[in-house]
Amino acid sequence: MLDHSFHDPADQVARDPATGHPRPPRREFKSRGSFVERCPGCNLPELNCLCPYAVKAESEARVWLITHPMEHHKPTNTGRLIRDVLPDTEVFTWYRTAPDERLLALLEDERYAPFVIFPDDQPDYAERVVGIVAVEEAKREGRVPVLILLDGTWRQARRIFRKSPYLDRLPVLPLRTERLTRYRLRKPASAEHLCTAEVAAELLRKGGDVDAAQALDDYFDAFNDSYAASRGFEKIEAPTAAMKRLLARKT
Repeated sequence: MLDHSFHDPADQVARDPATGHPRPPRREFKSRGSFVERCPGCNLPELNCLCPYAVKAESEARVWLITHPMEHHKPTNTGRLIRDVLPDTEVFTWYRTAPDERLLALLEDERYAPFVIFPDDQPDYAERVVGIVAVEEAKREGRVPVLILLDGTWRQARRIFRKSPYLDRLPVLPLRTERLTRYRLRKPASAEHLCTAEVAAELLRKGGDVDAAQALDDYFDAFNDSYAASRGFEKIEAPTAAMKRLLARKT
């Protein structure tokens, strides 16, 4: 039987995946914002803590994150927001030469129908590209659709996609949407490049998990606004519309 207990990705980052030996201590965080007092619960600056708006939601589809090691250290990473809202989310740290054995086992589990989320802009994997209807087909077959998100920069995501042979046999599900990114904490290469949490919310919505998508969307907006305000040392005095919807879910 597979072990579905929680695995802290930080434990993997602290050790070499090939040998299991401890890695040298990471250098002290010195970038902008390193001096800010952060909430130990949500890791946001305490000025605008996100904890009051934390909610849980359920979805028919699952999300599995394959996360680049560097993303675990970034407080602006949005992949963790998905795990906050959807407790069944799995997080795997990517290493090119040492794939996660638990991920490999889950990919062989016939209960799941995994899809790699990636653009369909190259001809060499065109035969693997499917549409969102494939998610509905998996549900009708009694299987659990799994959205595999490659969590990192675009360059890192492309490397994960190209350098992970265990993903080569999986169908590729591109996100087709007219929505532009609302992410304000990193500058995207294009406004059409949504961040990880935005991609998950859009795909959940298109696949029929509307309530979970809305909860994740609102939680992302609360995170986005709270972090951006804290960067300017501004306190959000009144809850935003998204924050109000999150608070209403908790009553």
